[in-house]
Amino acid sequence: MKKIEKTNDFVIRFSNVNGSGSASANNLFAKAVFRLGIPVSPKNIFPSNIQGLPTWYEVRINESGFLGRRGGIDFAVAVNGQTLFTDYQDVLPGGYFLFDSTKELPEKFQRDDVNIIGIPLTSLCNSAFSNPKLRQLLKNIIYVGALSFLLDLDFSVLTDSINTQFKKKPQLAEPNIQALEIGFSYARDHYTDMCRLSVTKSDQLGSDIMMDGNSAFALGAVFAGATVVGWYPITPSTSVIEAFEKYANTYRIEEETGQKKVAIIQAEDELAAIGIVIGASWNGARAFTATSGPGISLMSELLGLAYFAEIPAVLVDVQRTGPSTGMPTRTQQSDLLACAYASHGDTKNVLLFPCDPKECFTLAADAFDLAERLQTPVIVMSDLDLGMNDHISAPMEWDDTRKYDRGKVLGTAELEQMKEKWGRYLDVDGDGICYRTIPGSHPTRGAYFTRGTSHNQYAAYTEESSEYEANMKRLLVKWETARGLIPPPKTKIVDPEHKIGLIFYGTSTHSTYEAVSRFSEEGVNLNTLRVRAFPFQDEIVEFINQHEVLFVIEQNRDGQLRSMLINECDICPEKLQSILNIDGLPITANFITSSIRNSRFLTLKESSKSQATMGDKS
Repeated sequence: MKKIEKTNDFVIRFSNVNGSGSASANNLFAKAVFRLGIPVSPKNIFPSNIQGLPTWYEVRINESGFLGRRGGIDFAVAVNGQTLFTDYQDVLPGGYFLFDSTKELPEKFQRDDVNIIGIPLTSLCNSAFSNPKLRQLLKNIIYVGALSFLLDLDFSVLTDSINTQFKKKPQLAEPNIQALEIGFSYARDHYTDMCRLSVTKSDQLGSDIMMDGNSAFALGAVFAGATVVGWYPITPSTSVIEAFEKYANTYRIEEETGQKKVAIIQAEDELAAIGIVIGASWNGARAFTATSGPGISLMSELLGLAYFAEIPAVLVDVQRTGPSTGMPTRTQQSDLLACAYASHGDTKNVLLFPCDPKECFTLAADAFDLAERLQTPVIVMSDLDLGMNDHISAPMEWDDTRKYDRGKVLGTAELEQMKEKWGRYLDVDGDGICYRTIPGSHPTRGAYFTRGTSHNQYAAYTEESSEYEANMKRLLVKWETARGLIPPPKTKIVDPEHKIGLIFYGTSTHSTYEAVSRFSEEGVNLNTLRVRAFPFQDEIVEFINQHEVLFVIEQNRDGQLRSMLINECDICPEKLQSILNIDGLPITANFITSSIRNSRFLTLKESSKSQATMGDKS
């Protein structure tokens, strides 16, 4: 029978029951690969209920460093009866299917191109362990031990990981290591020459770390000087605040008193949460909140207040599949329009698009500087895949000489020296950004009434049309100023004469670059632009104008980035073609490759060039 044969380059998927303790075992496997110096990317795909429904944990191993989802399964570890046949069908020809052979497979499992590996996990576990509570957990560890033999994965890395994990409770390490040994021994005794996939120690990671995006953002917020959090729990953003509290317990403690130097306030709902952030920011603190799509909907009116009253506010939106409650534990890039134009009336909010944990860290810090510099809400657009899954990332770095950009803030000295009349909404410098004061800066000067209704340059209430119009036009001037402050796009021009380009952002990045590499091997070079922020800069317009057709790659149904590019950059709609992934799972390189390959644009414009390149090679 044909067998897929690869080293440090395959996809393995674990199929389990939610709430069975499988996440720890699967994570043990992924971390072991990482410790061997091999690029690895785990994706935890789980339901929104507490337990009982199917869950999957897909691990991409790729020594070349392509760590987006590839598509296709080389090795399935299927221990969930509900999905057993589906998991079996998903294995690629020549792949491997490991199942709990305590019960035989039904007759419908008749493929002759799949290598079957039956290990009686339940029987082995019940024979070795008497504690009912431990049996389910250790059954998962047994299949990890079996994988160690089947994939030639260094067994000592697994045992060292367990000993480290249970360093403070060594009595728990012993049964886990025993379970590993049981699985390893059974696979060795029954499947000596079964599997042609292998994991071999490498040195491709250097100083890279493995971290989830929510933790990285939280750490960035700590380094950025955030001291106030207003939040309401919502999947998949809750761990942002949990991580911030953990880091604050280490880095935000006053040495003399032992008191925390942060205020983390769980509000009664999302409206109150953003209200806390706006109030704290108005009062001079660096404050933020974290939420997801439903929270954005509830926060919209107060985001409009912050935009119009010009109060700094930072928000991280960990996007999930909607609308309504949708699929709370699945990923999507579907809140762009809701965030960019949050609130009623004419509003535009600064958006930042990280693609990995390091950018979550750096853009978190940038978000606070931008919010205060521009005196406006800044929203970091993460998603469940980036936020909750572990990713290989360059280490977090912080420049200790960096100074916080508090923007145009008038203190006591400046107010004392001021001879002209100060106006809260008076544009002195012509950049649309006005000077603000923080309450208590001066006993008699610099006070003003903050309002969300129409105001003139001196913050006085007005319904004078000309004054409202002037204020709204000034906000557009500030919007233009923002273009020069936000992170620029990342552009790769591999062929200046090429007429087809790709535009993408966030977690679509890694799979897109892999798709580009595949086309490059075929002699088709595609130029790329990764959007990192909104408003869109001139570089994006120039890139679009340089190409005849551009594929805009997104993870939503309606092509929200494409719509924004058309509207904001005045682009002909036919020039931007959507590649849209909407299944709630991270986008795959296979999907992007096939979408481009099957398009009439690549067929018409690239066939002759590809043939010419192939002729040159011959």
